[in-house]
Amino acid sequence: MFKKKNKKEIEVESLELDDEEVAVRQDADDEELENEESLEELDEEEFEDEEDPWNDQALAEIEEEIDEDGQLTVDVYQDKNNVIIKSTIAGVEPDDIDISIDNDMITIRGKREKDRTIREDDYFYQECYWGSFSRSIILPVDVEADKVEASIKNGILTVILPKSHKKDIEIRVKDEN
Repeated sequence: MFKKKNKKEIEVESLELDDEEVAVRQDADDEELENEESLEELDEEEFEDEEDPWNDQALAEIEEEIDEDGQLTVDVYQDKNNVIIKSTIAGVEPDDIDISIDNDMITIRGKREKDRTIREDDYFYQECYWGSFSRSIILPVDVEADKVEASIKNGILTVILPKSHKKDIEIRVKDEN
């Protein structure tokens, strides 16, 4: 059978202190613990008297502003005439998607709304991303921005960007000697 040793017995065994020294050390430890507890009580009393500026609504608004967009996963590839972007975007309505092109970059933004009727406590697993998302992609070739097409079918967003077929211009160098 094992005997559980208290702090006092361990100190006596390991340091071989006499009873008087152990008592002095134990009293100091007890006093330090009491001081820590009284400081915690003062802090709690101080905050109980103040009005709480961080109510649930204020925290929710701050969290919404702080939350970064989720990053949309994409496949980007090309065929002879187009650059094609595909992304799984299930649960998002076409009107909730914004696609913009600026110079050599395309940005896809949207928002997937969470079903508000489900309480947080009722979830067993919550792995799906809900909320705002975006993705910016640097285009590898020039595209004709005014001819871009986008569609959703079976939860897959497809963006077709026609390549710009500008002809290479050959420039001859003059000899000025």
